[in-house]
Amino acid sequence: MNPRNDARERKTMPKPARALVTSFAVAAAVVAAAPAAHAATWSSSDRWATWSNGGYTVRNDVWGSGAGPQTIWANSSSNFGVWADHPDTGGVKSYPHSAKAVNKKLSALGRVSSSFDVTRPGSGAYETAYDIWTNNNAYETMLWMDKQGAVGPLGSKQTTATVGGHTWDVYKGSNGSNDVFSFVRTSNTSSGTVDVLAVLKWIQSKGWFGDVTLGEVQFGFEITAAGGGLNFTTNSYSVSSS
Repeated sequence: MNPRNDARERKTMPKPARALVTSFAVAAAVVAAAPAAHAATWSSSDRWATWSNGGYTVRNDVWGSGAGPQTIWANSSSNFGVWADHPDTGGVKSYPHSAKAVNKKLSALGRVSSSFDVTRPGSGAYETAYDIWTNNNAYETMLWMDKQGAVGPLGSKQTTATVGGHTWDVYKGSNGSNDVFSFVRTSNTSSGTVDVLAVLKWIQSKGWFGDVTLGEVQFGFEITAAGGGLNFTTNSYSVSSS
């Protein structure tokens, strides 16, 4: 069974801020397990923690059921990471990410490009992915740059396409709240540049959506399992548009 096709709550953008009450002992243990957080400009173990910097918003976004502890840290919008300890019980637990709002129609854009570089664990179950929202969250486009463990995209495979500087297996489905288009890179990579606008215009050319408004371009780690505590680091991330 496709691990992304189980009936469960699906994340939306953005999450409302809600406090997560944790004991001092648990919070201290989480921070201690994530040494990078000690020197960070900002860190938090609150599941809905957010931090704004340089026109970007960094979010902890622990949205799935059955999640364990997670601490997010950031030195800037482009350099952030998490320590997570989520049980291997199936279903996505969190999507810690940095987001850049564009808020323009595709027809008004000449360029939307993004670059990234990550350091990721060799165990657990997760993908490093862009989550791109259009038309007030009616459409969700995910770009999987790498994946680890028992994870898979929502929906059914439509084709294999080379667009935006990469070759992808393309999936199309719905989570009950919005249509989801998943582009899964045919080989893992931990760094690169993506022509985001080219991908969105490719979707438009298929008639899957029209001249939509591009909202947020998010980038981070969608984590299903991170048993024992794993570190995920975004060394750099940026979005440019015109």
